[in-house]
Amino acid sequence: MRKDILSNNEYYHILNKSIANFVIFNDENEFIRAIGLLRFYQNKRPLLKFSQFNQLSLADQDYFLKINIPEKNNKLVEIIAYCLMPTHFHLILQQLQTKGISNYIKNILISYTRYFNLKHNRKGPLWEGRFKNVLIKNDKQLIHLTRYLHLNPVSAGLVKKPENWPASSYEEYMDKIDYKKAICNYKNVIDIHPLKYIKFINDRLSYQRQLSRIKKLLLEQP
Repeated sequence: MRKDILSNNEYYHILNKSIANFVIFNDENEFIRAIGLLRFYQNKRPLLKFSQFNQLSLADQDYFLKINIPEKNNKLVEIIAYCLMPTHFHLILQQLQTKGISNYIKNILISYTRYFNLKHNRKGPLWEGRFKNVLIKNDKQLIHLTRYLHLNPVSAGLVKKPENWPASSYEEYMDKIDYKKAICNYKNVIDIHPLKYIKFINDRLSYQRQLSRIKKLLLEQP
């Protein structure tokens, strides 16, 4: 049982890592699978198995989610932002139900572990342990945290621009994604025009690149 009780309607930064920095997202299909799980397990009581849901077209998935979770009392969490990295993931979530975040994360981790182990012919746990969480206390902290998430791939030296990393919610914030593919519900929480948000991100971009280069140099030292 978690010692820290997460409160309903509050916003949290959620982080979980793989065991010993094991690469758990190796290719586009694995990232797509994980993003599908993020979307699917918001539902408190799914009427389909994820394998069945995953076979639907985007339009049918969108319709299913609308009729299955039309009201907040049928959802565990709202997703505000996300970024999946090769060895870990970051989420910003609003908890809607008691133990909503814990149940949501548990369902995702179990489902993805089962899929990954079957695909790679392995056994055993995939994740480091219980997820970490930080309460987000104000709007300023929230918007800066979204920037931290979206620049994470740049900081890690994986891409030069955050829009080049497909496994994050940045394109949603840029308003450059089909609504059927969108999984975040942030517009009532973060009041900023897409062009202003892009500038907000770019203002920090050169620093993140420099940070990435410094880390690389340090790692290459004998």
